[in-house]
Amino acid sequence: MSERIINYDPIYNTVDRDDFESLVEVDRYADRTDAFDAIISATEEHFWNPLDPRYVDFEAEPFDLAEQTIMPREFCIELQTAVADELDEAQKIRLANQSTRFVLSSILHGEQGALSLSASLTSILRDPGAQEYASNQAREEARHVTGFSRYVARRWGTPLASGPTLRNLLSEIVRSGAVYKKLIGMQMLIEGLAMGAFATLQRDTQDPTLKRLIRFVMTDEAAHHRFGKIWADRTVPKLNEEEHEFVEKWAAECFQVLLFNLVNSEQKQEIYQEFGLDWQWVRSAVMEAFTDEDRRRDMTQSTNIFRVLIKTLLKAGIITERTKHVYAQWVDMDELDAESDEVAGADVAREATEVLKQINSGRMKMGTRYRVN
Repeated sequence: MSERIINYDPIYNTVDRDDFESLVEVDRYADRTDAFDAIISATEEHFWNPLDPRYVDFEAEPFDLAEQTIMPREFCIELQTAVADELDEAQKIRLANQSTRFVLSSILHGEQGALSLSASLTSILRDPGAQEYASNQAREEARHVTGFSRYVARRWGTPLASGPTLRNLLSEIVRSGAVYKKLIGMQMLIEGLAMGAFATLQRDTQDPTLKRLIRFVMTDEAAHHRFGKIWADRTVPKLNEEEHEFVEKWAAECFQVLLFNLVNSEQKQEIYQEFGLDWQWVRSAVMEAFTDEDRRRDMTQSTNIFRVLIKTLLKAGIITERTKHVYAQWVDMDELDAESDEVAGADVAREATEVLKQINSGRMKMGTRYRVN
């Protein structure tokens, strides 16, 4: 059964992924949108290379995982429960860092999903401008995969496997042939979660290398968020009522799946095994210690990943009275609506872009100095 196609702007028109002939039609090349030109041209401002130590030196800052936690201990939810009573001090440090490893592994898998999705868009978008943007994003997502791979390898050797919740959603949106599902699923749902996570991680991490890596990743992600916003601005107001309901209900269903399953104890079974902890017992301990009221309180924080996600959907016009109740049980929707459109971490991205401009200026001067005439 073919997927539903919802599109009102020709810049998001697609061809079949195997229909290369449509991409070499003579008239197509001149039929190029300028909607993404500003984002594309600005990419040089936030260029960075994870393989160049001038940007991130993965060897410069040693970090003793046996003595230090990468994130403050309060970020390990299990240590705020009866689980902590079963562990000695060394195990508590180990569990905290393994929990961070799980988060960063999930981010790495998400970046791979974003890379694969962006690359898939280059095969189906008909508009050369939209296609160029997708190609540009694919390049940036590739360096995120490299950056997080190097960081995880330096600290732990290998990442942890993706939890089924994230893996299943990524598989659905990457394989989808519907642009709306790709853009809502990745540019809004996954990127919304990521920007909230990045803002929190870079603010609170005790590892300078991770802080620097994430700051540069955020310069790229802020641009990716704008791509999704352009789609929403051009498409959502034109949806008829039946289409709008279809889109927003799909988004609400994805939100609920992520909220209740993304980082729950079942997803982290691989971690608990080495401590001899039964994941179902851990889940019961967490549920006893943390109630829905605690979850609501956490969502008052501007960088809470689910608050950022809800705000992204709300500002895109994807949440209406039909689905507002799904989110209103967790956040004050009127308060969220009154906030600015700026995505979490945008200020960090701007500051990091200025740092990159300085590094890149020096790189360009060095390249000029050694240019062969």
